[in-house]
Amino acid sequence: MSYLDNIRTFVRVYELGSMSAAGRDLRISPAVTSARISQLEEHLNVRLFQRTTRNLTPTEQGRAFYGGAREVLEVLEAAEAQVAQLTDNPKGSLYVAAPLGVGRRLIAPHVPGFLKQYPEVQIRLRLSDRKVDLTTEGLDLAFFLGTPEDSTLRLRKIADVTRVLCASPDYIARRGNPVSGEALVAHRHECLNLRFPGATEFQWRLRTPDGPKRFAVAGRYESDDGDVLTDWALAGEGIALKPVFEVAEYLRSGRLVPVAEATPPEPIQMACLFTHRRGQDPKTRLFMDYVTDRVGAAIRQAEQRAAESGR
Repeated sequence: MSYLDNIRTFVRVYELGSMSAAGRDLRISPAVTSARISQLEEHLNVRLFQRTTRNLTPTEQGRAFYGGAREVLEVLEAAEAQVAQLTDNPKGSLYVAAPLGVGRRLIAPHVPGFLKQYPEVQIRLRLSDRKVDLTTEGLDLAFFLGTPEDSTLRLRKIADVTRVLCASPDYIARRGNPVSGEALVAHRHECLNLRFPGATEFQWRLRTPDGPKRFAVAGRYESDDGDVLTDWALAGEGIALKPVFEVAEYLRSGRLVPVAEATPPEPIQMACLFTHRRGQDPKTRLFMDYVTDRVGAAIRQAEQRAAESGR
């Protein structure tokens, strides 16, 4: 095993906090992962991690080594990127994150076409509705809906995404169609909420005649998977706040209908985040170029079809 492979393995174990998770990420067995860490510790003559049956914690030496190890890999990646740019032959793994609905509907369908065009690139697509950290998770870029909290990252805007409050006809027949955000709260409508560890948004921001306003909606249902909320709404369990592109087919078919139309949700920004260094990597730039135009067009088409069905 090469010293460089050992360093790569250490960095992923450190960032993911788990031998098994790092092994899956690097496509190697747990035994190989453990062996690489042991070889690195033997070479350095230090313990890099404290291991118990349940926890893996970096030692002081491990924390000190991580910074330099990460820099070594970044310098190597930058050198490889320069060569790839000169030869117009990008290669290597590209780590991409996206929310579940965005990833399933808008990103994943374009991955095969990109890989056919660039056969020496591997796409590692990670889907989750939780917030991700590009640096600590070793990501090249992350698609997201909303406003980024880290101002040090670079952003490429894709679209302003129209959103809708929607429910099934069964729910409306049972509970009525609230005309506004005030009615949502006053009549204690069952609102289906997206929640995940670290979430900070517990209100719905809607447009009113007096400007944007936050409404403290309530409900017994919550999930960290946006598609689960859609399923609950289809089943008549409550009202969901959804990007139109995610529910366009159900709005067209009438399985979901808009509610509280006097105070519609504000649009939400869709963009992709990347660090300055990642943006200089040809495969990162090429993937952003390839995907963002197609995603923007798909969003516009879905919104247009949904709007036409409501006329």
